[in-house]
Amino acid sequence: MSAQPNSVAALIAVRLMQLPFIVLAVYTVTFILAWSVPGNPLENPEGRRPPAEIVEAMKRQYKLDDPVAFYFDYLGKASGASYVLGVHDRAFDLGPSLKQPDWSVNEILGTGLPVSITLGLSAMLIALVIGVTAGTIGGLRPGTPADFATQLLAIAGISLPSFVIGSALLMLFAVKLGAFPVGGWGGISYIALPALTLSLPFAAYISRLVRFGMIEEMSADHIRTARAKGLPRWKVALKHALKNAFLPVLSYLGPATAVALTGSFVVEKVFAVPGVGQHFVDGVLGKDITLVMGVVLVYSTLMVVLNLAVDVLYRFVDPRLG
Repeated sequence: MSAQPNSVAALIAVRLMQLPFIVLAVYTVTFILAWSVPGNPLENPEGRRPPAEIVEAMKRQYKLDDPVAFYFDYLGKASGASYVLGVHDRAFDLGPSLKQPDWSVNEILGTGLPVSITLGLSAMLIALVIGVTAGTIGGLRPGTPADFATQLLAIAGISLPSFVIGSALLMLFAVKLGAFPVGGWGGISYIALPALTLSLPFAAYISRLVRFGMIEEMSADHIRTARAKGLPRWKVALKHALKNAFLPVLSYLGPATAVALTGSFVVEKVFAVPGVGQHFVDGVLGKDITLVMGVVLVYSTLMVVLNLAVDVLYRFVDPRLG
């Protein structure tokens, strides 16, 4: 039995209609916070400052002297509305970076976003492997040393900050053992440590979800019936119990993947990964409002789309949702 096509289509239609309003709300809140930060992105307090008349001219050009004008002008260009109305010659233009004059926000995202996405998806894949394996072991043998070890891993993964885990892995495997590069970006060897660092909190939470689900499922009537028919315990667990125990994990994957893609800023800093994170942090510190707004718009849209994808997948896995 599978989900009804009409119900899935209705879900997609409703979510797509909600998407602009959700992104607009995020855009508005981010704009208020970013505009409230003191400082001027056109002036460099550590270096040479441009003449006052040039600063004023640039403020007028980018509408930095009028928050209302900037709000609607940037929103129109970023959303493509200005292009549709013939006011602007480019669609989805996120503007120039005010702190990196040789780069536009579109170019920064074009180079950094694939790196951040690769890192985030790699982390989620590792989190699934570790979390499902540890949770299944703990759920099948509750109260045993193996269960205690998996729970200890979960507590450590949830409690320790990413920069602590990343620094420890970096010192041990990169500096001491020389098994991995110290930083940068390239092949699998460059991805392994930052992806593992980013994955551990998600793996810890997934393992707890799977463990609780497996304990509950293994005591269910249909599992006892399958065991009474002589099926091996491992076969019953993997074929019947794990499927239902995995449903909470599936609903968690949407927001978790979005967080992995958008929350890797600290990990990118620790391992010098050239993703969007470093640019975003620099943009916040330098009040590069166009860069900050562009990153938030793209990531908020990505988060809504990922949650929609998981909701649709959830309905195919569990047809009872309709």
